[in-house]
Amino acid sequence: MADRVPASIRIGGEISAAVFAELLHIIAFEGLSPEWGGEPFDPENRVIGQPLALFDESCAWGKIDNLEAFCVEKSLPFVRWSGSYPGEWSPERLVYRGSGTVDSYMIDESDRVLLDRRLLVELGSIEAAMAYFDAAEFEVPPLVVEGDPPPVPVPAAAESAAAPGEASHG
Repeated sequence: MADRVPASIRIGGEISAAVFAELLHIIAFEGLSPEWGGEPFDPENRVIGQPLALFDESCAWGKIDNLEAFCVEKSLPFVRWSGSYPGEWSPERLVYRGSGTVDSYMIDESDRVLLDRRLLVELGSIEAAMAYFDAAEFEVPPLVVEGDPPPVPVPAAAESAAAPGEASHG
């Protein structure tokens, strides 16, 4: 039996309608929702001009393997958060910027990036540590599907109220 924890993923990038259809199939297979404890994702839940945000309160091993592999294959940037399983693993943030490697960051349950003594010594300087923190704070771009209408601008006050980096994860 799989150990299960909450997990979320934000996906961005530009894709064709055909690739979006593939993405929808994988999202359904993974049983993801547009909100914690919500109904299964429906394409009508997607907010044009925003990254696609998906959630699973009971994710096996805190990984969304099929979706993550699909995103890497299609060069779709994503950030995945998963909670800890006591005695087995710590919370984790994965960052894929649309090319290169998928980077893993040690975090706490509130999604704050952590740095231990070993990694600080490995990085070698405060400047390198700050660059590490900056890299972990990758902002996922909007998911743009071929044929989308132009996004509606969000007023600055509404953006600051949303504070996407401060979202609760469970």
